Amino acid sequence: MRTDAFALRHIGPRENDLQHMLKTIGVDSIERLVYETLPDDIRLKAPLQLDPAMTEYEFANHIQELGNKNKVFQSYIGLGYHQAIVPAVIQRNIFENPGWYTAYTPYQAEIAQGRLEAILNFQTMVIELTGMEIANASLLDEGTAAAEAMALLFDVRTRDQKKNNTNKFFVSEEILPQTLSVLQTRSTPIGIELVVGNHETFEFSEEFFGAMLQYPGKFGQVYDYSQFISKAAANEIKVAVAADILSLTKLTPPGEMGAAVVIGTTQRFGIPLGYGGPHAAYFATKEEYKRSMPGRIIGVTIDANGNRALRMALGTREQHIKREKATSNICTAQVLLSVMAGMYAVYHGPKGLRYIANKVHAVAATTANELTKLGYEQTNSAFFDTIVVKAEAQKIKAVAEQNNINFFYIDEATVSIAFNETTSIEDVAKIVSLFAAAKGTQTPEITELTVTNHFPEELNRTSSFLQHDVFNKYHSESAMMRYIKKLERKDLSLNHSMISLGSCTMKLNAASEMLPLSNPQWNNIHPFAPLDQAQGYQEMLRKLEQQLNVITGFAGTTLQPNSGAQGEYAGLMVIRAYHQSRGDHHRNIALIPSSAHGTNPASAAMAGMKIVVTKTLENGNIDVEDLREKAMLHKDNLSCLMVTYPSTHGVYESAIIEITKLIHDNGGQVYMDGANMNAQVGLTNPATIGADVCHLNLHKTFAIPHGGGGPGVGPICVAPQLVPFLPTNPVIPTGGEHAITAISAAPWGSALVCLISYGYISMLGAEGLKSATEHAILNANYIKEKLNGHYDTLYSGEMGRAAHEMILECRPFKQKGIEVTDIAKRLMDYGFHAPTVSFPVAGTLMIEPTESENLEELDRFCDAMISIRKEIEAATIEDSNNVLKNSPHTLAMLTAETWDFPYSREQAAFPLDYIAENKFWPTVRRADDAYGDRNLVCSCAPIEAYMES
Repeated sequence: MRTDAFALRHIGPRENDLQHMLKTIGVDSIERLVYETLPDDIRLKAPLQLDPAMTEYEFANHIQELGNKNKVFQSYIGLGYHQAIVPAVIQRNIFENPGWYTAYTPYQAEIAQGRLEAILNFQTMVIELTGMEIANASLLDEGTAAAEAMALLFDVRTRDQKKNNTNKFFVSEEILPQTLSVLQTRSTPIGIELVVGNHETFEFSEEFFGAMLQYPGKFGQVYDYSQFISKAAANEIKVAVAADILSLTKLTPPGEMGAAVVIGTTQRFGIPLGYGGPHAAYFATKEEYKRSMPGRIIGVTIDANGNRALRMALGTREQHIKREKATSNICTAQVLLSVMAGMYAVYHGPKGLRYIANKVHAVAATTANELTKLGYEQTNSAFFDTIVVKAEAQKIKAVAEQNNINFFYIDEATVSIAFNETTSIEDVAKIVSLFAAAKGTQTPEITELTVTNHFPEELNRTSSFLQHDVFNKYHSESAMMRYIKKLERKDLSLNHSMISLGSCTMKLNAASEMLPLSNPQWNNIHPFAPLDQAQGYQEMLRKLEQQLNVITGFAGTTLQPNSGAQGEYAGLMVIRAYHQSRGDHHRNIALIPSSAHGTNPASAAMAGMKIVVTKTLENGNIDVEDLREKAMLHKDNLSCLMVTYPSTHGVYESAIIEITKLIHDNGGQVYMDGANMNAQVGLTNPATIGADVCHLNLHKTFAIPHGGGGPGVGPICVAPQLVPFLPTNPVIPTGGEHAITAISAAPWGSALVCLISYGYISMLGAEGLKSATEHAILNANYIKEKLNGHYDTLYSGEMGRAAHEMILECRPFKQKGIEVTDIAKRLMDYGFHAPTVSFPVAGTLMIEPTESENLEELDRFCDAMISIRKEIEAATIEDSNNVLKNSPHTLAMLTAETWDFPYSREQAAFPLDYIAENKFWPTVRRADDAYGDRNLVCSCAPIEAYMES
């Protein structure tokens, strides 16, 4: 046995466990199990053609060599991205800490109170800096946040009878170019007409429902938008503002000017450039628009004892209710990055943020003054951090690059310089010396920074911000470290126990995959840096695209979509472009099975498609005859079928090739949702089953951590006919020869975390990837058989096997007064996060153990589930004062003087022996969702704000 093989570390079951597991399942080999699980006609006939697997040591050396091919220049490019200082206490204790990066979305609030508090801090920071009333728990990037703002304003326009038929949206020409490209992509399918122009000469009229401004403008000019917003209001036009968050510590916030929505990125709050991401966007609006807000909101409520508790007040799973009527398909946020940005504000506090902003402004002002003395014209009449200089661009570029400096060159005679918190007085002197050399003049000596404001007095911020305790007490490293640890201890993550969420694939995020993210050769590259400075990145990204092509059997890949939902949307937009290129503009019908994930119909609606729902059979499979009938009925207008494989019910449907052929025969394309790709890799692939495009969740199958709800990456892989339409970027062109406009802001999306998936594939190799899939199927079927007789499995394949996940039937327990939620909460007392609750079938649990869990952990989980089943048997519908209904049990309950429950303290907290070795204590009792809905508070507030009088 090769003990240095990465597969040995990634895959949980040991070789000597296999016979026991196979015997439990009732097969004599993994090969036999796979044969009984996977239809034979879709099995791959040959191994994946990938490079030999690297050891962890070999990969570490390889990635270091690749990183050395990147050239890390001082970046003054700007355009929404700035070098930032990641406080070491945040880097070590959050960014590099599996206690934070392996947590899942906080759907189970009682074991996510730490993360929820950190996100509440983020929301508070955003609300107060923007001057708005409500903020969500982050979005993907500034470009997609802007698109969500446009969609929100388009949605709320229907409340105004004068506006409900308007479709024009004004966009200032000051908008960031990548944001404009995303707006162009998102506006067209849903019937919004973009009008791009000069906000100072814009003709207000009743044809417009909304407008978007950039503050400061794309090259740094600061405008007073208060008059524009007032005029817009007089014409019943609502205004969204894309604002630089650091500038809002000095400039009047858009909320105080009357903006309806404020969006932007928090990247410069201590998040590495990362060649484009992941970076947490922010989104703030008015209270009255909260039901149209995209994403998640964290809210304050109370628990069963009336104590303060946090929970998700608005969750993205609204798509499962609204489906094609949802205004957004957002499913993943950038939680880990929003936690870091919020902690950056906690660590620095209002005074620290103001100090950083003053310094950034001072270095910009000093440089502008010194260049003016040299005879250069600086054209921004008011600015915060970016100046525009009239100069011979090529001459400046040559000198700058010799000195490892990047500016942005607007045209042949104009240079833009965007300053950041890393810029020192020495850097200013170096920049001025470059311009002096270009003129052949002597460099002046610079001994101090200019401290005067270079924007109008009326734009000087006068309102206070971040006065809450949390932003004013953790400014020493000891205090900050302990605060972060206090929150971490409240959260259950993969470093404590298995998280068996079906459809979410919570597998190992190996340290060897994660380590390169902290390397400045990788994390400090601007996304718009010249390509010759990012040769390591280019090589890695190209190789990852090739690896994904091989795995999926497809011809091309784009890494740009920065979430699974973005990948869905990108796939549908590429299909749309393909049909239009053939003159088939009328092909707009999307067939979607009723069992599909809620983002599927939402994405299709956003892509301008009409949704036709097809039936599913009682066994969970697609009703092929109903599909045939609808495909033929709509054959003249059929655009695509959206299908998940294996199915959402955890079964490999044997009719899949018949299904995909049926769609092709009627002129459509097949989009495969890659949520369950963990059950395909190395055994079958989307091309083999007949799909044309699939998105892949790199934060599931390919080991990028969930980070408490993000980062996510959702690339799409496509068949040859769709390759020409893969998306581009307006600053650094990417994609096909007939590329659609941008899906997200950065050319390669969240490029930094692609290192993780590149490492995962490179270290597993073809054999390891196949083995991982086989062991995912093994672990799922082992749990299925261990729980047989205690819980019924709702759906199985034709030979009685599950795929990589299964659904447990819990609805009959209602006869005992027990709901599936009670099981989920009781699992916390056993030290486990609940499986997926009530999806895709209400009243059930969907379990996916992944290949990374070892036999001992699988047995612990099964023991917990069997023990809970016995507790259900003991329950009665007449008596709700039982161990299940009262779960989870906190340390405060267990140590209270009085114990008013009809069961022992030991049964409550230590029902099985293993729990005492490593007890996880939920810090609140069951959160009261109804109370939180009635009393929505989504920022840090004194207790009086949410306690009932």
